[in-house]
Amino acid sequence: MVVLLAILVGGAWWGWNSLTRSSAEANCVDQTLPNNRMVPKQVVVNVYNGGAKAGTAAAVAEELKKRGFNIGKIANEPKGDKVDVVAVRGATDKSPELRLVAGQLTQKATPVGDNRPDHTVDLVLGRGYKTLKVKGIPSLTVPAGSTHCLPIVRGTQPIPSGQDPN
Repeated sequence: MVVLLAILVGGAWWGWNSLTRSSAEANCVDQTLPNNRMVPKQVVVNVYNGGAKAGTAAAVAEELKKRGFNIGKIANEPKGDKVDVVAVRGATDKSPELRLVAGQLTQKATPVGDNRPDHTVDLVLGRGYKTLKVKGIPSLTVPAGSTHCLPIVRGTQPIPSGQDPN
């Protein structure tokens, strides 16, 4: 009986610790930006096709990568939403990372703040999307001394040989 009671108490202790201590990694890190400027290398962009012709999201992602942005996902719009021209989603509709991405576009983007904790930006390309600016804005001024939660950029990890990633 004592052994069973010890197992029950040990299991309860382990369960409580597992519940109260999250092992989840941080999504972003609060930082003060050098020279009060946000630059593309500090922004992670997910590029989604929301009605544009096939291949548009990949082409735009490649161009944004050349400009220094970190590319997260390239896919069809995950919610299945169709967009008329272009939409930009981020933590808030006025967040600097969202405005920096919008500054790459020739067309006016619909900004949408969705309170995402990781501060990534979703760029959704619709059927009316035309092109990026030849030269988008290279950086964005932020208030002096302000802190911004910048996404943690994780490099891709090689898949061990003999393992199927799917």
